[in-house]
Amino acid sequence: MFDNLSDKLDKALHILKGHGSITEINVAETLKEVRRALVDADVNYKIAKEFTATVKEKALGQNVLKSLKPGQLMVKLVKDELTELMGGDVAEIDISGNPSVILMSGLQGSGKTTFSGKLANFLKTKKAKKPLLVACDVYRPAAIDQLHVVGDQIGVEVFSDRGNNDPVAIARAGVAHAKTNGFNVVIIDTAGRLAVDEVMMTEIANIHKAITPQETLFVVDSMTGQDAVNTAKTFNDILNFDGVILTKLDGDTRGGAAISIKSVVDKPIKFIGTGEKMEAIDVFYPSRMADRILGMGDVVSLVERAQEQFDEEEARKLQKKIAKNQFGFDDFLKQIQQIKKMGNMKDLIGMIPGAGKMMKNMEDIDDDAFKHIEAIIHSMTPQERSKPQIINASRKKRIGKGSGTSIQQINQLLKQFDQMSKMMKMMQGGGGKRMMQMMGKMR
Repeated sequence: MFDNLSDKLDKALHILKGHGSITEINVAETLKEVRRALVDADVNYKIAKEFTATVKEKALGQNVLKSLKPGQLMVKLVKDELTELMGGDVAEIDISGNPSVILMSGLQGSGKTTFSGKLANFLKTKKAKKPLLVACDVYRPAAIDQLHVVGDQIGVEVFSDRGNNDPVAIARAGVAHAKTNGFNVVIIDTAGRLAVDEVMMTEIANIHKAITPQETLFVVDSMTGQDAVNTAKTFNDILNFDGVILTKLDGDTRGGAAISIKSVVDKPIKFIGTGEKMEAIDVFYPSRMADRILGMGDVVSLVERAQEQFDEEEARKLQKKIAKNQFGFDDFLKQIQQIKKMGNMKDLIGMIPGAGKMMKNMEDIDDDAFKHIEAIIHSMTPQERSKPQIINASRKKRIGKGSGTSIQQINQLLKQFDQMSKMMKMMQGGGGKRMMQMMGKMR
């Protein structure tokens, strides 16, 4: 996410981050490079120019050149202005209605149907809501089937009417079904449409008028960059939507849409999609995103994700096992499963401050990062998992054959496991107790 932009901004601000001589001239040169980096990331030139002009004005107004740490202050100004450009404060979704009706709109292929499922899952698991998905895409082959598959996957009911080709009537019927059956959120999945298709744009305007949604959300593929921003404007002129959802932010995106869409349509980004799994949805925090763009990571989001997977009872059991020197590979496997639930590995590493540069050497990290480790552990006997010290040469040979891995990989895992076990044991005593509790909370 934003790898190229982060790299270019880091280079642009490199001179000012040091303690060398900083003048009005090299501030101007730096901001020129910042502007170029933003334009390369597909941010509208006018927005990029206004952005750097504002930063320069604030920099000179706050006497950055005379401050004790001018470089740090300059980076903070860029970060604050980026945050403001992307919306400033977090924008909550309005689910105060009974039922709350959410209308999903967007282009063909933007990921509306998948994200409708993600949003339903989010509202069900994080907000304790009872959502209903309504299938109003009567044009795309298998669109209704896709929504039913998504609904089954997350345990959410889907309302559809296969014999009806009128999406306005289906939307009305879906809302009525929700009122009758105790659903408190209705998510209307509509057909993708081109902004230039007048008939289709009129149709979604009619759906909007018929159901008067609490929230109208525009779903946009962030990889389409500036085109996405222009399309958002056309949709907003017709629907006057309440917020934007950016999908596919885990892809090779330049970031232009995320940075400039708020400025163009004056509507906040409410959610982002960060992967293919149903859990890969995040509330959009402009300040956290600005931190990530500038390579500062996003520790708050990382801790929040970790705490969602944190099981207090399991942590207590684990502490007892470590104290008695009984931590085994079954326990290790549980820890891996918890980490995997937090999201894809590249996204998680990107939340660690300073990890941006490290990521360049980690192109192969993906959701299969733990695959060979899991295969090795699954090929062990219960006794070997609880007492790794009994794993001798012949056992390693059998484990390697069963897991499709090499003796070298098995040795490496055993060595890492031994080191980790010793470290955890050390942390049980005295000064490490508090740190152990912190680690428990961050799992």
